[in-house]
Amino acid sequence: MQGRTTAEERTPLSRERVLRGAVAVADAGGIASLTIRSLAQELGVKPMSVYYHVAGKEEILDGIVDIVFGEIELPSTDGEWRAEMHRQAVSARDVLRRHPWAIALMESRRTPGPATLRHHDAIIGTLRGAGFSVAATALAYTLLDSYIYGFALQESSLPFGPDTVADVTEPIMQAFAPDEYPHLVEMATEHILRPGYSFGDQFETGLTTILDALARPAGGD
Repeated sequence: MQGRTTAEERTPLSRERVLRGAVAVADAGGIASLTIRSLAQELGVKPMSVYYHVAGKEEILDGIVDIVFGEIELPSTDGEWRAEMHRQAVSARDVLRRHPWAIALMESRRTPGPATLRHHDAIIGTLRGAGFSVAATALAYTLLDSYIYGFALQESSLPFGPDTVADVTEPIMQAFAPDEYPHLVEMATEHILRPGYSFGDQFETGLTTILDALARPAGGD
């Protein structure tokens, strides 16, 4: 935890600064690295000083989840619903790539903050304004959330990036005979190992498929 500027050290401690510091700790080392001690070190204060602004770890987790939700662009009820939901989904994925530790936390907190509630309300309002029934809105919300969070989780967990996919995949394939798992070999050779492959490139295609399916019952097409 280094790199605090003199200006940051002079900034009075506040709840906002504590929470921003907690996000920085989690971004650097994952949520398991976030403790009162590591947070105090990030802020350049004594651990007891943190408790003047937050009651404890649970309040910190609630607060940093709300910060992450606040970074996601909200859909607008004034726009075309597919374009708005597409924009929100792309923004959510980008935010989760910056804060992968948040994926498992964002739907688990029992004390949602104002940014979290605005996020949920904006999505529901956009879908309801487009003519989705309450039940259809709930289904659409579930499908989109499951896809966005699931994709972000898988993307953050993969043991390779665009430049290292062959380095990881080829040794795995060499460990077994090609006819032992023919479908895996086909997928690897015909898709994953082709030049330019990137797992992340599939996000837009999958998102479009879901929005296309949702458009039919909503009368969007």
